[in-house]
Amino acid sequence: MGKLTGFKEYNRKEGTYQPELDRIKNFDDIYVPLEDEEIKVQASRCMDCGVPFCNFNCPLGNLIPDYNDLVYSDKWDKALEILHTTNNFPEFTGKICPALCEAGCVLGINSEPITCKQVELALIEKGWEKGIVKPQPPAVFTGKKIAIVGSGPSGLATAQQLARVGHTVTVFERADAIGGCLRYGIPDYKLPKYYIDRRVEQMEEEGVIFKTNTNVGVDISVEELKSKFDIICLTGGSTTPRDLHVSGRELDGIHFAMDFLPQANKRNAGIKVNDTSSITAKGKKVIVIGGGDTGSDCVGTSIRQGALDVTQLELLDTPPSSRSENQPWPVYPMILRTSSSHKEAMAKFGKDIRNYSIATKSFEGKDGKVTKINCVKLEWSTDENGRKSMKEIEGSDFQLEADLVLFAMGFLHPEHKGMLDDLGVIYDQRGNVSSDKNYMTNIEGIFTSGDMRRGQSLVVHAIAEGRKLAKCVDEYLMGTTFLRSSL
Repeated sequence: MGKLTGFKEYNRKEGTYQPELDRIKNFDDIYVPLEDEEIKVQASRCMDCGVPFCNFNCPLGNLIPDYNDLVYSDKWDKALEILHTTNNFPEFTGKICPALCEAGCVLGINSEPITCKQVELALIEKGWEKGIVKPQPPAVFTGKKIAIVGSGPSGLATAQQLARVGHTVTVFERADAIGGCLRYGIPDYKLPKYYIDRRVEQMEEEGVIFKTNTNVGVDISVEELKSKFDIICLTGGSTTPRDLHVSGRELDGIHFAMDFLPQANKRNAGIKVNDTSSITAKGKKVIVIGGGDTGSDCVGTSIRQGALDVTQLELLDTPPSSRSENQPWPVYPMILRTSSSHKEAMAKFGKDIRNYSIATKSFEGKDGKVTKINCVKLEWSTDENGRKSMKEIEGSDFQLEADLVLFAMGFLHPEHKGMLDDLGVIYDQRGNVSSDKNYMTNIEGIFTSGDMRRGQSLVVHAIAEGRKLAKCVDEYLMGTTFLRSSL
């Protein structure tokens, strides 16, 4: 390693964010990166630990010690080349991955781990800036045609890998723009959409054909797809949201997060949203039900739209502030984390808006519109086998005013009606598309990956699944493959 004692000499340092009360005035990127020399210092903290648990924690198997050493040695181009061998889109993971790798850093056992994610983002940004991120079209074509249904991170990774080895790849997307959850799920202040656009342009130059506004099973039949393509890859998302079936659910003003968030992104892109179906938080008291990343995105978006107040409710109990005994290193710990949106809410409203161990009992309304939400506090307990259970605390019922309620409670599985049922694929016990170890469904020549196969998950898992799928498809078609997947 370039700096064997770097981890002893330097402390962890991360980029900052724009001031809370300034950044909530718009949807611009909130991240302020470190300078190059500071990034090199952070890269020097890598310990040369011998067994890189960071590498094994990363679903993509990123060669983190290698690119850290190269960055410290000022060999940025070579470092990016190494990073691209495992990760098609470091800018996506660099912006929105929770950094599973950092949880496995050996330095993190008794100190602060290295900043893998930050170095990764700095690498790809410098690569684009210097013009070294170029299209890699194939030298020869195989004559094989592949249809990819869904243009989220898994579909994009699959498409790029297969196009680069000479297959003719067509990506079908039912929305009006490419990107899936990257485009219409994640707010612009976390992931500006030019990050997607420049990758799409690169992939088009590599030969990938993109077809938007094309809903397979509606705009094009599955039979037509099967007749025109040698292989079909199902890489859609887990898009059936978890609902809450309580009294008053039918009232106007109660929506799923993924009806609310895409509209915000469309408005930012200058796309008109139908007035009759428009959802906005402006001038409203907003209740977000669900404490995960999607709930946090609803908080940040609501604040930017001008909400009068925002309250977030979570069914589960408050996570611990540090690793618990049942989550030892190098496991990624489920601990209390305060997102950028939560900090914005604290600055805007002067309070922590998060409320844990809360169950929603019912909704009340006036003239068909929601006005109140009735809740109760919960008590959680754990038995000797580690199973958790909850019970309502007697007399703890309370009521909150609400003009807009957003469900951010996760997703159950992909949509079955339409394409998947028409194809006749088999589902697993959770309702996801079932596959064998080679990512093939029960139907010969039809493969699947990403959230449609594994269930709702992280972008880094989706990219890893897409790369694995591409390797399996290429080997299926050609008998052998030079494609590299992940771990």
